[in-house]
Amino acid sequence: MTHEQLLQRISIDPAICGGKPCIRGHRIWVSLIVDLLASGMSVEEILEEYPQLAVEDIRACLAYASEMTRERTVQVG
Repeated sequence: MTHEQLLQRISIDPAICGGKPCIRGHRIWVSLIVDLLASGMSVEEILEEYPQLAVEDIRACLAYASEMTRERTVQVG
């Protein structure tokens, strides 16, 4: 699945979750999935917690996060 195909799995709709990027068809924020991965949860653990998701949804969240880092700089340390 290409980067562009993965990004099609992400939805931004002002009427859903206040316009925060979500996994298409769900009210699960991209930022939640990225935070879970950053905290050390494995893909398998996330899929256990959210069985309605697919591996491609998690990859889509990472693809979206990757695109966001191209758009702006985040201050660290």
